[in-house]
Amino acid sequence: MRKNSTKLLILFGLAIVCILLFSFYNIQGGFSYAFPRRLIRVCAMVITGIAIAYSTIMFQTITQNRILTPSIMGIDSMYEVVQTIIFFSLGASSIFVVNRYLNFGVAIIVMVAFALILYRFLFRADKHPIYLLLLVGMILGVLLGNFVNFLQVLIDPIEYISLQNKLFASFTNVKSELVYICIVILGIAFIYGSRLMRELDVMSLGRETAINLGVNYDKIVLKVLVLSSILIATSTALVGPVTFLGLIVSNLAYQFMVTYKHSILITAASLISIIALVGGQFLVLHVFNLNTTISVIINFVGGIYFIYLLLKESRSA
Repeated sequence: MRKNSTKLLILFGLAIVCILLFSFYNIQGGFSYAFPRRLIRVCAMVITGIAIAYSTIMFQTITQNRILTPSIMGIDSMYEVVQTIIFFSLGASSIFVVNRYLNFGVAIIVMVAFALILYRFLFRADKHPIYLLLLVGMILGVLLGNFVNFLQVLIDPIEYISLQNKLFASFTNVKSELVYICIVILGIAFIYGSRLMRELDVMSLGRETAINLGVNYDKIVLKVLVLSSILIATSTALVGPVTFLGLIVSNLAYQFMVTYKHSILITAASLISIIALVGGQFLVLHVFNLNTTISVIINFVGGIYFIYLLLKESRSA
């Protein structure tokens, strides 16, 4: 327990260093103008990192698989569908594009509604296992992705460029009001999720063992699925999809902490996520000079790490 506390302190210290570097390094122009804007971007990265880490750890527990993330349910694909349909049918000058608050609200409502409908019709504790839900989610994700590609071919080239800015994670133009809304959503989700920590600790032992120990397994699974969907929808609607971040930070947390307690694992994964996002954005700004984006770096590293995990699992099987 003491070792885990020390490791968490180290991660916390690294996260603070990354935040301070990003917030204060090489501020040009007026400090009163630049610093508040950097602070909003930091808050957006912290919210995104915590939401993705929190949802991924819980999702991997109920699926008993450490290479799956909530994105497999097609929630990220639904975000792309919403944005593409708006640009295709209404254009880049539509109020649903220009008004970021309206765009944020529509995106998060559609993504959460999609997840709830999927759970409502496919998840039955007494009939259909969670693996059927995952399989259908994967298939829908592929279908939605192909549908998006079809619509993007038909969109005007100029509007297509504007659409691409929506489909890649960006922390440069985040509105402070959206950050405040996400903080409220995240706070409510944490309060609700904190009540599930003990059950998740038991559920990590497996379905049969958890049921024998008195856990209402299927009810907790449904709660976690809904909570994960809300967190992923919130982070995606705020900055855009970050595909492989959850996979990376969750598995690093498992290897670094070596514990079954979800309160520790989620805290560690959240800190690693903050380090990756804030530190990565610092490198994008001051090393790569904005020649690339943080989402490209994360997806590249995450893809390689995903292949490594697959090879590791196949060797141990």
